[in-house]
Amino acid sequence: MKNIHSNPTPLRQKFIEYLTLNRKAERTVHCYVSFIYSLAKHYRRSPDLLSHEDIQHWLYHLIAERKQAPSTINLAINSVRSFYGKLLQQDIEPLLHRIKRPRRPARVPRVYSMAEIEKLLTVGTEGNLRARAFLSCVYGGGLRLSEATHIQIKDLDGARHRLVVSHPKGGRQRYTLLSDNLLTVLRDYYRQTRPKTFLFPGLEPLVPINKGTGQSIFYGAVAKAKLPDRGGIHCLRHSFATHCLENGIEITVVQRLLGHASLMTTAGYLHIRAERLAQIQSPLGLLDLKSPLLDR
Repeated sequence: MKNIHSNPTPLRQKFIEYLTLNRKAERTVHCYVSFIYSLAKHYRRSPDLLSHEDIQHWLYHLIAERKQAPSTINLAINSVRSFYGKLLQQDIEPLLHRIKRPRRPARVPRVYSMAEIEKLLTVGTEGNLRARAFLSCVYGGGLRLSEATHIQIKDLDGARHRLVVSHPKGGRQRYTLLSDNLLTVLRDYYRQTRPKTFLFPGLEPLVPINKGTGQSIFYGAVAKAKLPDRGGIHCLRHSFATHCLENGIEITVVQRLLGHASLMTTAGYLHIRAERLAQIQSPLGLLDLKSPLLDR
């Protein structure tokens, strides 16, 4: 569903207002409304006229016939709970409790080493100060792409060495790091470009660059530095988290810097890079095993 606000029915408008008043992010509102729209379209009836058996069959259709990803199924279940359980005040939980939520397969985040990050930000951005400033913000603050594109001048607090993440996922503003190295790059960039509102404006000075441009900046730097692709610009956020933990920063601090609601999400970065593994010595290697074997 491209535009949930285009000629909405009274019921859809009521659902939009309910989600918005409950402080759901814009993307979440669009996602939940789209799922309920798809459910109604599947049966060609208004969703408030559907039975719980209808809802169960629709979820079965998504899982067994359309073979949707675990994340999609979880979003569909959340949408049903919000619409029927919260908005319409129906007792939907007995149905949802019979459906086992699929688990997303655990994946170890793909990250760059610190040497590769240094190469990306120097060789990869040579002669392009905007690229160096943008990618330094993404890595240096552990930012999501949309958070980096929406950085405003007023978000920079050089005196306290902190950056306000003013466009966060889920709407929860937070502070992250603003190091001396990043400040130096940003001051050079500011003197050269003089942005007015957004640190990285798009074609219009009062509009931020779009996410596609941000990804293009990243891929251009990766190609120029001749580095492997680790899965798009989001790997810089993964790298930031991993490097923080490897350098002894407490996991609860990293959680707040990343803006994770759950510590379990941050714990996903407690993996060991291959380069780091090569530096670690087994406890067996610390033992003196040169003494002769006992005679038999």
